[in-house]
Amino acid sequence: RFLVSYSLGLDISTSCTGWCVVTPDGSFVDMGYIPLSNKLSSYQKAQEMRDRLSLLHIKYDITKVYIEENLQAFRPGFSSAKTLLTLARFNGIVGYLAQQEFDCTPEYINVNVARKAVGLKIISKKKGGKPTKEQVLDWVSSQVIYEWPEKVLRNGPRKGQSILEPGCFDSADAFVIATAGSKLADQQ
Repeated sequence: RFLVSYSLGLDISTSCTGWCVVTPDGSFVDMGYIPLSNKLSSYQKAQEMRDRLSLLHIKYDITKVYIEENLQAFRPGFSSAKTLLTLARFNGIVGYLAQQEFDCTPEYINVNVARKAVGLKIISKKKGGKPTKEQVLDWVSSQVIYEWPEKVLRNGPRKGQSILEPGCFDSADAFVIATAGSKLADQQ
């Protein structure tokens, strides 16, 4: 059916899940994101993910799935314990759906391990660095040619300005996970 097998990287969130497809050697193929904030329940979000994973499977022979490991600890000023629990639950659900769809066990990769594997160094805010998500997107943009989706703001002080769709940051994170997964697999 297919001549080439691919790897899929996922950055899973209950509001938007980024995905990226790469070749086994980590070469970029495609990426995008799945908006989920318009789905009311976890079940609707899971169904949407199942449908989208199925569409990716029709298009690509995915034989490896890499997923960004969810946060392991509560950090004051960031996500609440309830949010972490919800994210962990959804991460598990999507991991299961991916295993069922692609018939392979997903491998979870810590975000810091992934960034190190691909050579992405984040400059802290204390040292003058931009927000992490912007640094990741800038780095991905330096690695691949990709037309990031944009939207035009319809109101507010920046009305009429074109900005990147928020899902672009999730796609960029998925690219890091997918390419890191390929690099780490080569080291084994």
